[in-house]
Amino acid sequence: MTGPHRAPIDDAALDTLFRAARTHNSFRPEPVSDTTLRALFELVKMGPTSANGLPGRFVFVTSQEGKEKLKPALSANNRDKTMAAPVTAIVAHDMRWLDNLPRFFPHVDAKSWFEGDQALIEETAFRNGSLMGGYLILAARALGLDCGPMSGFDKQKVDEAFFAGTTFRTNFLVNLGYGDGQGFKDRLPRPDFDEFCKIV
Repeated sequence: MTGPHRAPIDDAALDTLFRAARTHNSFRPEPVSDTTLRALFELVKMGPTSANGLPGRFVFVTSQEGKEKLKPALSANNRDKTMAAPVTAIVAHDMRWLDNLPRFFPHVDAKSWFEGDQALIEETAFRNGSLMGGYLILAARALGLDCGPMSGFDKQKVDEAFFAGTTFRTNFLVNLGYGDGQGFKDRLPRPDFDEFCKIV
């Protein structure tokens, strides 16, 4: 027996999440509250991951001290905007995510599916941690935040500064805040369906 069909979200919501959303490089000085960051994770954790493994880990850098720890890892192009952003989210994944499977996927021994296969453990951590990073961007937009995801940084330096002695590994960064609407160029090209997709 199936439930009723859910109605699509309206055009205004689609604009917020996708069509009108832009990558922001500068933000108003307004802070992002801890309550908002907690609400953000409450949404992120609901997205699907393999065996509900939830390998994503997040550090929300808001303090000046935290920004100074992050600064040496940033590329020159990303340094100033990241130091000025109200929040920088470090999107990482736990290489021992499978240790939580008895709690998060308790009805079968899912941990045994992965144990002993380090390549599979790492691949699954990276893939599903990346998914959770994508959920973070959409959840942030849904909560009225603007996002500036980026890859221009030294992952090893971030790991050393924030994850030393842990099994966490950095994936990418996302600046978060309330965008000031400055510096936008025309939206870059996107492909038509038939160029990138097919139905078989």
